[in-house]
Amino acid sequence: MTQPRYKFPVPYGWYGIGFTGDLAIGDVKPLKYFGQDIVLYRGEDGVARVSEAFCPHLGAHLGHGGEVVGDNIRCPFHHWQFDGEGKIDSIPYAKNIPPKAAGKKCLFQYPVVEANRVIWAWYHPDRVEPLFDVVKHPELEEQGDDWTEFKTYNWTINTTVQETAENAADLAHFLYVHNSDTMPEGEVVYDGAQRAARFEMMTPAMNADGSMSETEFTPSVLETANNGPGQTWQTFSGIFYTMMVGLITPIDSQTMSMTFAFTQRKEQSEMQQVMADGMNEQIASGVEDDIPIWEHKIYQEDPILCDGDGPIAQYRKWFKRFYTDGDKEKIISAA
Repeated sequence: MTQPRYKFPVPYGWYGIGFTGDLAIGDVKPLKYFGQDIVLYRGEDGVARVSEAFCPHLGAHLGHGGEVVGDNIRCPFHHWQFDGEGKIDSIPYAKNIPPKAAGKKCLFQYPVVEANRVIWAWYHPDRVEPLFDVVKHPELEEQGDDWTEFKTYNWTINTTVQETAENAADLAHFLYVHNSDTMPEGEVVYDGAQRAARFEMMTPAMNADGSMSETEFTPSVLETANNGPGQTWQTFSGIFYTMMVGLITPIDSQTMSMTFAFTQRKEQSEMQQVMADGMNEQIASGVEDDIPIWEHKIYQEDPILCDGDGPIAQYRKWFKRFYTDGDKEKIISAA
């Protein structure tokens, strides 16, 4: 039997599993994330919910033929209904709820938050309650037409969340994988579940006719941040503004889904919009450059690092907080 390439378990955290605008009232969607079958649905109250997939009665998959009834999810097999807490609400052919289940949560419901136009589900291997909050961005929460609709890029990659996120700390690879002129320089700050970096640079100024100046330069700032393993965002501000929301979600311990969703202020000029779109394409192209490396490398537990590699050790120490104590012991023993 072939051994798995990675010994990492799925880290705990908030993970984007869909976009708010893609889930209408009454929708039921079967999904596979965290190495588990799950079901995403929206009740008539407008609330998005995520439950484990298999009915505790006789094991039918609620995402294949299951229906929303009011705010409940109804099993396609015997029409048992479960409420938003996972309690049995109705059995159409029974006089009473079975005593072993009456008033009890018997269909696990994942904690869910809708924010930034994204549906976030909390995963923890021990099913504990969320240990930190989803970060909400006011510009994405505002109503109206001030911001463009998301333009999305999605990849399914044979690697782990920890490996892809390490790229931000691996400064030298920007020279050789992405053909950058210089390695990025900036301050990285760790604060609990969050990691943030800020990079300041000078970029050509924009002339009155919309062309780029060859002599004048203006300050620009690239900011990138993580909130746990699964929620990430990036903003570029200067001569134009663009924002990326990243959904970094494990399918299982060996495979992950990566979605980048870009939005920008509509008030920008046509040239600024074009420049922002160009940067978005460049970022997406960079992922395409990284994928062949990610899909064929291994994780070196004790790498030989040099003084130009960047804060890789610091990053790894921070990331291990998202494994449970038992998981950390497994990683060490498997190395």
